[in-house]
Amino acid sequence: MTSKPLSTIGFIGTGVMGSSMAGHLLKAGYPLHAYNRTQSKADRLVSQGAIWKDSPANIAKVADIVITIIGFPKDVEAAYLGPDGIIANAKPGGILIDMTTSSPKLALQIAEAASARQLLALDAPVSGGDLGAREARLSIMVGGEEAAFDQVKPIFELMGKNIVYQGPAGSGQHTKMANQIAIASGMLGVCEAVVYAERSGLDATRVLESISSGAAGSWSLSNLAPRIIKGDFEPGFFVKHFIKDMTIALQEADSMGLDFPGLAAAKAAYEKLATEGGEDFGTQGLYKLYQPRD
Repeated sequence: MTSKPLSTIGFIGTGVMGSSMAGHLLKAGYPLHAYNRTQSKADRLVSQGAIWKDSPANIAKVADIVITIIGFPKDVEAAYLGPDGIIANAKPGGILIDMTTSSPKLALQIAEAASARQLLALDAPVSGGDLGAREARLSIMVGGEEAAFDQVKPIFELMGKNIVYQGPAGSGQHTKMANQIAIASGMLGVCEAVVYAERSGLDATRVLESISSGAAGSWSLSNLAPRIIKGDFEPGFFVKHFIKDMTIALQEADSMGLDFPGLAAAKAAYEKLATEGGEDFGTQGLYKLYQPRD
């Protein structure tokens, strides 16, 4: 008895995280078509067997499942909506999965537009950074129709470990906003803790040994503070994208009548870092704001 062939996957966005995520799908044997605005960023995947396509529309025409992880909500909107978008060109019965951190309202708009064409759409943002993407240990938060989630869960399991269905369209994005809110103020604390340890004459690495496993412990403290100490500010997640996420979170909070001073303070600090040339640092680059100026 012959087994059913694997679905063809179209993957749009092969940057810091997407390249690793798509690579796991290739290794699992899925036929993969790839597109990225900067074609050279897809070269490694193509060398491993992915097929290059020159637009999101041409990806959608050949894929049973389309996955996107791109930059900003305006990029997501451009990729999905309009006559040259994914929805207008997708194969009948296709499943569309946006793994970008984007607007919950846009996720709902995409789901409604997809449904009108007998397509299924999921919003499935991720957390875990470049390391989580490389090691297939991402946390994946999913909104949309549960039947579609059940159908593609084996694909999610190739990219992540903590995969939770959160509810209807937009729920994945709302969950990611809660995640980013928790991180935002925490990153201020991580940077200030490292600076304090250093200025007081302590060995910051030893300090981390003491505090990372106690009540102060967090993913950011364990994974990003060591990078700070080494002077490594390369992006696992870009400052410019974190500012985008905090902006969305503040807008959503405001629409619910919520006032979040911690989130607002973190956003202001990151915006200052961006104006000083740090928008392409990793989020641990916030530490640079605490350094003496020449």
